[in-house]
Amino acid sequence: MKLNELPGHSRTVLKARYALLTPGGFAPSRLPGWEKAVCNIPISPALGAQFSQLLVTLEHDGQCLGNTGGNQYFIYVIEGNASIVLDDRRHRLEPGSYVYLPAGKDVQIKSGGAASRIVIFQKKYEPLPGADRPPAMVGHERDAKGQPFPGNGDARLQVLLPDLPGYDMAVNILTFQPGATSPCVQTSIMEHGLVMLRGQGIYRLDEDWHPVQAGDVIWLAPYCPQWFVAMGKTAASTIYYQDVNRDPM
Repeated sequence: MKLNELPGHSRTVLKARYALLTPGGFAPSRLPGWEKAVCNIPISPALGAQFSQLLVTLEHDGQCLGNTGGNQYFIYVIEGNASIVLDDRRHRLEPGSYVYLPAGKDVQIKSGGAASRIVIFQKKYEPLPGADRPPAMVGHERDAKGQPFPGNGDARLQVLLPDLPGYDMAVNILTFQPGATSPCVQTSIMEHGLVMLRGQGIYRLDEDWHPVQAGDVIWLAPYCPQWFVAMGKTAASTIYYQDVNRDPM
């Protein structure tokens, strides 16, 4: 069941410590390097975040050409097919494929002949003395072994990036079976950015409660309380970013 919005109303909410952004209110932006692409930027430093989250729809011949500069990119394909060139090798991307690009890496992404939708997390890389910088990598969510989310066997966590000190970001997929809940109201030092991939549910954000569904984007500042319950007849999945492995001082 889709959550419909009345004319002049929106489920989008902007607060000091969180934001719920719904697709009906997205306003496309023009970004350097992107051609024949609809680029939405629901999360950025302009919102108060320390990272950016992009939702990009590539047309059948859309592409991105450029360099990551001082930022690192995590790219995940939501719908459609695409390809990316890394070190002179072209990799085919399908729904569920993901790519990690370190800072200073050339970017060449092309659609796969039909429109495709991708989410991109961007963050300035923070080197850690004594730790190797992460290399570029390509993977697929089906190869990320799911594990029970602590405290709830009806929720499955898939860790997409290696748990190594060189990484200062983590990106995971969390899937809740219908009726499953977060084990507790979490209050974390880690900033979060997420997009609902499938299903629907109710999110507690700070002291507020919100219905959410596939396509919705959420930003959570550090220490913002959060809790979730999956509703409906199908599982609810989110892909989410968080900052990790660095001294808070």
